[in-house]
Amino acid sequence: MGTVFSFDVRGGEPVAVQTAVREAVAQLHRVNEVFSTYRDDSQVSRLARGELTVAECDPEVAEVLELGAEAEHLSDGWFSMRYEGRLDPTGIVKGWAVERAARRVALAGATGVSVNGGGDVQLLGVPGPERPWRVGVSDPLRPGGLAAVVSAAGAAELAVATSGTAERGAHIVDPRTGRSAVTDLVAVTVVAPTLTWADCWATAAFAMGSREGLTWLESLPDVEALLITAGDEVLITGGLAARLG
Repeated sequence: MGTVFSFDVRGGEPVAVQTAVREAVAQLHRVNEVFSTYRDDSQVSRLARGELTVAECDPEVAEVLELGAEAEHLSDGWFSMRYEGRLDPTGIVKGWAVERAARRVALAGATGVSVNGGGDVQLLGVPGPERPWRVGVSDPLRPGGLAAVVSAAGAAELAVATSGTAERGAHIVDPRTGRSAVTDLVAVTVVAPTLTWADCWATAAFAMGSREGLTWLESLPDVEALLITAGDEVLITGGLAARLG
């Protein structure tokens, strides 16, 4: 998927957990083969060209497209699976794949799982007694610095996803134009229970811009967020402070 993935796994029977990690890694490679928009032979590329139907693709393709359609509906169209008129579910695939990988390892008996895909993180369980997972959020305006640290204390599962221009430049779609979004934001970080939705909501809010994005994120249940503008203004949802530390 053009980025680095890492696993941090605690507890469980070693052989079972190691097997699950290997299976999860193989699963991530398969996701890349099926969903990559950069590979002409991927199922998504062939689907976009009309060479395959959804029914002829792996079942995961229909699952992701259904989730993406739900995200489009819940965001009033601000999340989109199309780029310049072409099918492109990239905005949901990575978060969905990371979350699925984390759950596969947790089901093998691990008591704490953290899977990081290019800075988007799914956390399950705990890393140790009285010790919550903590995730640093990169500062898009100060390379190497942190804008915040999110704590998963008290949460059985938590996800942290960031959308912005610092790492990949302008790549988020404005669904009104079908082209790259131009807003006052440089980064949106969303904290939610699951990475599939956190990833979608960060993308949608970035496309909206700071004011509309913040208002919309405030309306979502179990969602907190941090938004940073190009002018170095930091906006947060009302409950985010309880997650910082």
